[in-house]
Amino acid sequence: MFNKILVPSDGSKLAHGAAEFAADLAKHHGAQVVGLYVIDPFPYIGIGDASAAGLQAYMAEAQAAADRALNDIRQCCEARGVTFAGDTIERNVTYEGILETADAEGCDLIVMGSHGRKGVQALILGSVAQKVLTHAKVPVLIVKP
Repeated sequence: MFNKILVPSDGSKLAHGAAEFAADLAKHHGAQVVGLYVIDPFPYIGIGDASAAGLQAYMAEAQAAADRALNDIRQCCEARGVTFAGDTIERNVTYEGILETADAEGCDLIVMGSHGRKGVQALILGSVAQKVLTHAKVPVLIVKP
């Protein structure tokens, strides 16, 4: 039923749970898992050498976080004998990057974790999962804590 499953990750325990669930599902369906990490762009102000050094330090740390998150998904897939591909992108709006990647990669399912925030906390903090659910053109499976 599913051929390619997108698993966005922020490197959290919730994302790990979603990766395990997606890898199990992929094994059952003979599907491939595409891991995704979205980097927020550096808030570059363009003044002086400090900005360039700050950009380099920020991007190095962001790429290291992406590598850790994608390696976690890779390990979940390898443990189950599931094909894995990883991608890191830079976007201002995380959910848009997830949806763009799902479309570009031809994914037919998105599996992601959610913090399950409610009420005012959800309104103030927003929810990437909620926005993906609202705007996705493919099914979205939310793995709760």
